[in-house]
Amino acid sequence: MPQGSKELEDHSTTWRELSGKAAFVSHQLIGWIYWDPEAIANYAALGVPDGFGYYIATRGSSLGAAGNSAVTAAFYSIHPKYVEGCLDLCREHTTFEKTAAARDQAVASGLEKFSPEICEPLAALEPQLWEAAESLPVAGRVLFSSLIDWPRNQNPLVSAWLAVNAIREWRGDTHWAIQISEELDESMVGILDGAWRGYEDDWLPRSRGADDAALKKAYEKLEQRGLAKGHNVTEAGLLYRQELEDKLDDLAAAAWKTFGLKETAQFITLIEPIGSRYVDRIDQTAGTLWMPAARDNRFNDR
Repeated sequence: MPQGSKELEDHSTTWRELSGKAAFVSHQLIGWIYWDPEAIANYAALGVPDGFGYYIATRGSSLGAAGNSAVTAAFYSIHPKYVEGCLDLCREHTTFEKTAAARDQAVASGLEKFSPEICEPLAALEPQLWEAAESLPVAGRVLFSSLIDWPRNQNPLVSAWLAVNAIREWRGDTHWAIQISEELDESMVGILDGAWRGYEDDWLPRSRGADDAALKKAYEKLEQRGLAKGHNVTEAGLLYRQELEDKLDDLAAAAWKTFGLKETAQFITLIEPIGSRYVDRIDQTAGTLWMPAARDNRFNDR
């Protein structure tokens, strides 16, 4: 019996729910850094003009040496040409090791500035979080596995943050594996995800590089499967997307089961009160639509 399962038998919350909640607060704890002005300034200081491509270069830094195609495969729904341009610019001006260090420096200062009350307890969880991350299978999870092999930051607070990110990226790799197994291409994924989250005007797939032709073709494929009608995702399509999320929550519970029932609940309780601060940070620095996974899902509010 997995750790925590016995305790959960008499608990009103299921592992699926805990997994989903832990993922949600993890997205909030992690996501802000990809639009953080200090982090982008740190990256620009390495010689990269205007810090262009910071998101791709930092999130993919541990996999950058494997090449543009490897990072594109790991990101799945982001346009290959954009990934290529960002990584090539990084290589031209600096190294992926320095790029990751520039991000980590901003992580440390940002956590201390925006949520000082969680810093000590989060740092204390570092060993357990890495234990949970390292318990996960690497097979098929390329971005995650590159994070496991990446040199650990010596600051316990940043290292704990990076462990949460590793667990988050394992979930991301698994998410893409599910989509691929369902024969959903990157534009179909974006359309379904955007509709399920309540985003309008195909903003989400367009934000990842889908153009009119790609969207037209994707909608046609979805309509053939009864998941869309015309230029709209159907109720069946929304329910289908929810089923995929439920499957993901079930699979991604693996790390949190290792972490422990009580510990997972404590982690959620620790991050939940300050999560909105980091979403507000994204709103202020990038806009009110970015990092959809860190925002309330309108499908669940119906």
